[in-house]
Amino acid sequence: MVEIHQGYLPGSIGRVTELHGSYYQNHWKFGLFFEAQVATGLATFLQRYDCSRDGFWTVSLEGRIEGSIAIDGIDAENKGAHLRFFISSDRLRGKGVGKQLLSTAVEFCRVKHYDKIYLWTFEGLNAARYLYEKVGFKLMEQKNGTRWGREVKEQRFELQLE
Repeated sequence: MVEIHQGYLPGSIGRVTELHGSYYQNHWKFGLFFEAQVATGLATFLQRYDCSRDGFWTVSLEGRIEGSIAIDGIDAENKGAHLRFFISSDRLRGKGVGKQLLSTAVEFCRVKHYDKIYLWTFEGLNAARYLYEKVGFKLMEQKNGTRWGREVKEQRFELQLE
C-alpha cells in the first residue's frame, strides 16, 4: 500500500538522496557533484525546517521511501515558495504518485496563502514538465547552466496562485 507521510522520517535524507543520485546517474550521467548537492541541500533544508512555512512529504511502499517533494517557504514572501526534491522511484513512476505529491504541495501553498511557487529543472525531463504544466506552471526562464554538475539547459517554472 502506498502511503504519503508529512514531515521528516528517519532515513529520509539518505533515501531521497539515493533516489535522486540513482535516477540522475542512470538517465543523465550526473555523478558525485549532483548527489552531494542533493544530500547537502536536503539536510540543510530539513535542519531548518519550520512546519509553519515549509512542507516535506515522502511516499512509501511497503515501508520503504519511494518518492518525495518539498516546499521551501523560507523566502516565499519575496521570491515565492520553492518546490524542491521532487522524485519518484522506478517502482512508482507512471502510477499517479508524482501527480498526487505535486497536488499535495500546491494545496499546501494555497493554504499558506503563498502568491507563487517556483522550481528549477532542466530541459528533457518531459514527464515532470507535463505534470508541472498540467497544474498551471509556466516556463519563465531558460538558460545554459551547470548547477547539476554538467552543462544543461536550466529551466525555471512558476505557478501564480490566486
